Amino acid sequence: MEAHGGTVSAHSDGPGKGRTFVVELPSIDGRSAGADVRDTEARRQPSTPPLRILVVDDNYDAALALQGALEELGHVVAVAHDGPSALAEAATFKPQVGLLDIGLPVMDGYELAAAMRAVRPVRLVAISGYGQEHDRQRSNAAGFASHLVKPVYLDDLVPLLDSLSELPSSP
Repeated sequence: MEAHGGTVSAHSDGPGKGRTFVVELPSIDGRSAGADVRDTEARRQPSTPPLRILVVDDNYDAALALQGALEELGHVVAVAHDGPSALAEAATFKPQVGLLDIGLPVMDGYELAAAMRAVRPVRLVAISGYGQEHDRQRSNAAGFASHLVKPVYLDDLVPLLDSLSELPSSP
């Protein structure tokens, strides 16, 4: 708790009376005691320019958490949870960047990447639970701009998105 700027305390009125545990953590805006406000503010600065990002992950919680974080940074984000849904969403949303889970149901991230690029230019980032060198080589060979290992940290993703926004669109 202390490493995150928080506290934990416990209280009991005696044997057989139960226990109360209180865990306090700083709010996300970094205003609570112990939080490094500069670090929080730096990570929350919008990337320039905002991007249209399609997040595709069959883990609903991970996808929604990533969506919320990216929207907080000023990006416009759509979410899909499998390949066919992602292709349908991409047709109307027209993403500039796709963050694709490799281990998707129905069609994997490699198949999805090829199908998305066949329709329109898009910069793709592989997201996977696997991060060995051969996994990274395979995603690179499949045309992904980068390969991030889950869980995805904003400290890794923000500079990557900034670098992708500076690249010209591929034909």
